[in-house]
Amino acid sequence: MLYIVETTKDVESAARDLEEAVKRNKFGVLHVHDLQKTLKEKGVDFPNACRILEVCNPQRANQVLTQNMAVNMALPCRISVYEEGGRTKIGMVKPTALLAMFSGAEALRAVAEEVERETIKMIEEAK
Repeated sequence: MLYIVETTKDVESAARDLEEAVKRNKFGVLHVHDLQKTLKEKGVDFPNACRILEVCNPQRANQVLTQNMAVNMALPCRISVYEEGGRTKIGMVKPTALLAMFSGAEALRAVAEEVERETIKMIEEAK
């Protein structure tokens, strides 16, 4: 259900490299959440660095949304770069696992598998 890899890079470098990999692979970065910063602004001193990238390929999104609009609740894809136990990790919930929660998922399986291969490739390029 999850795809997580470790990298020797720090969170900031890995997030920057992931952003570049996303663009090279014809996806767009819609937003980057800095979880640690956001929590600090809310008065919570969270110790772990964490960047969450919301990524999207408009053509793939159109393919799934025209077949099942409810899938919008699982979009855009989120890839996290975070620190845990002194190590930097890059991970995501696999698109095939997310899609399996929706009715009619089998009809969209090929698209989910394609997006999963592409996002795994981006993560591997960034690590």
